[in-house]
Amino acid sequence: MASAQQFVGRTAGDRVILACVLVLAFAWLVPVAWVIVLSFKPNSELMLSTATALHPPYTLKNYTDIIASSGVFRWLLNSMIVAGGMTIGTLVLSSLAGYGFARTEFFGRDILFVLVLLGLAIPEQAVIIARHQMFTDWKMHNGYPALILPGLSHAFGVFLMTQYFKAIPRDIDEAAMLDNASRFKIFWKVVLPLTIPAQATLGIFTFLSAWNDYLWPLISATKPDMFTLTVGMASTQTNFAQSEGLGFLMAQAVFAGLPVFIVYLFFQKYIVRAVAGAAIR
Repeated sequence: MASAQQFVGRTAGDRVILACVLVLAFAWLVPVAWVIVLSFKPNSELMLSTATALHPPYTLKNYTDIIASSGVFRWLLNSMIVAGGMTIGTLVLSSLAGYGFARTEFFGRDILFVLVLLGLAIPEQAVIIARHQMFTDWKMHNGYPALILPGLSHAFGVFLMTQYFKAIPRDIDEAAMLDNASRFKIFWKVVLPLTIPAQATLGIFTFLSAWNDYLWPLISATKPDMFTLTVGMASTQTNFAQSEGLGFLMAQAVFAGLPVFIVYLFFQKYIVRAVAGAAIR
């Protein structure tokens, strides 16, 4: 009888949790669905009322206007280069630093690790003026290095990879050393492949952050040819009152968010694997 009551209690608790998750998912999906629907509505109708969003007619004009823009594909390419370069650079540096902190012994390691973590407490806005002055003195603005390099100092990435490397048994390293494997070979061919779930998670978060970044590209890129997608699309709208229409704004939001959504769909299994692995450990 007690076992049956416990089973029923667990089932009821699971149902409550599932219901809460569904409510949260619904609360997140409704605004997204509303944006998508508005993006297919003629701007002339939305100027009168958004209540007509659930009724025809619908149009692709908002998307064709985006594609017809002279600079949109250049901005899209810039965003891909910046986000991709920042993601690859962050994964390389965070993996090397994480392995160094987790697997090697050197003087001042713990102090240096704490200093790296202090980067999490410093907001970007606090260093934006100094960063701007540095890149101005180096004459690097309006170039890809200026857009990519500041994002490579990823304290969270170093912390994540350090903790993941620490969770991997050291017996693997010792076995490889017995086979006369070098330290770099152990890192590259033995330990690093075991961290793919963590790297995929870090890569998605880094790509998302770089893709949506607006403040630094707005400051560093002053030429239209170097605008990222967020800055370029914002430059087409001086303010909401003077915009080309609500439907066009919503189409811009969908167009800018679609690449990130595709990246997430492709790598989501690695995030689940990383979370499950952390829970097991």
